[in-house]
Formats: sequence, structure tokens, C-alpha cells
Amino acid sequence: MEEESNPIKDYLFEYIKNSESIPKLIIEKKFDVIIEEVIKNCYDEILFMGDKDESVGALATGLLHYLLTNALIASQRKVEYKQNELDIVIPDIKTLEKDPKKTLLICIPKSSDIKIIEKKILQLEKIQPEKDNIWLILSENLPINKKSFVLSKESKSFSKIIFEIAQFSNVEGTNKFKILRI
Repeated sequence: MEEESNPIKDYLFEYIKNSESIPKLIIEKKFDVIIEEVIKNCYDEILFMGDKDESVGALATGLLHYLLTNALIASQRKVEYKQNELDIVIPDIKTLEKDPKKTLLICIPKSSDIKIIEKKILQLEKIQPEKDNIWLILSENLPINKKSFVLSKESKSFSKIIFEIAQFSNVEGTNKFKILRI
């Protein structure tokens, strides 16, 4: 499935490609610093590219895909499963079917409407019985009863997501490489 071009992801990857600091930060495993740098330097620009929730969702998706790959954390993204599109599955669908305790679903709702988000959570809870293993990435802080990360200039919570994912992977035993020792 060929993914169509997205101006936000194009902008993000162009920024990463031209950055002198990001390759060094990848080697040093300073993923939080990378996220903070990208938010500081790209966030305002991507907001001009469209709807805030859609733009932040596209930035979160692109950045997470890039960082998960560089952190050597097994993941699948944009997976069709039981008539639902899953944004990110860690490590994969096979593990979700075999052992949901070892599987993390990360949802990027691209909406600030609580009703839409709660509907999406209900769909995910039918797929992932371990309700604590459903995490959200939001464009603003909302009263949602799930672990969530806010991608904004005001919040630093999103910058910790790679470490929290790595911690989950290491604790649950799904990260065979144990690259990030936390």
C-alpha cells in the first residue's frame, strides 16, 4: 500500500534530513531532545498547513515512525485489523492476537472532540482487552481516562513517549534487543 504524499510529513522529513544535530542525537539515543527540537522548529509551521488536530496527528505519526525505527523498537503502523485501522501497534498484530499483555496500541485520533475519541477508544478496547495498553496522542490536554501524550509547544509529555514505549517493551519482554536500558 503506497502512502500518498503529505506536506506535513514531507516538511518534517526535510527538516530531519537537513538537521545537523538529529543524527548525533539518534546515536546518543536522546529521543526526547529530538522531539523537543522538532516541536520547537516545526510545530508552528505545520499548524499553518491545515486543521490543528490533523496537522498534529500527521506530525506525531511521522515523528513516531522515524523514532521507533531509529530506536529499533518493533512496530507496525496503519494496520487494518478487524475492520479498524490501527495507528501504531507495538510490536505487531501477531503478538496482539497471541498475548495482548505484551502489545501496545497507540491511537492518534486527529480530533479534539471527546465523543469521537471515546468512540475510537471503545473500538480499540474490543481489539485490545488490556485497557491500560491503549495510549493516545492528542493535540491538547483532554480529560480522557487513558494514558495520553500531548504534542504541543506547551506540553513536554510527548517528548517522553519513546522512553515509555521502550520501557513497556523491556518490561513486557517484547524488545528482544533491549537497546534502550531504562
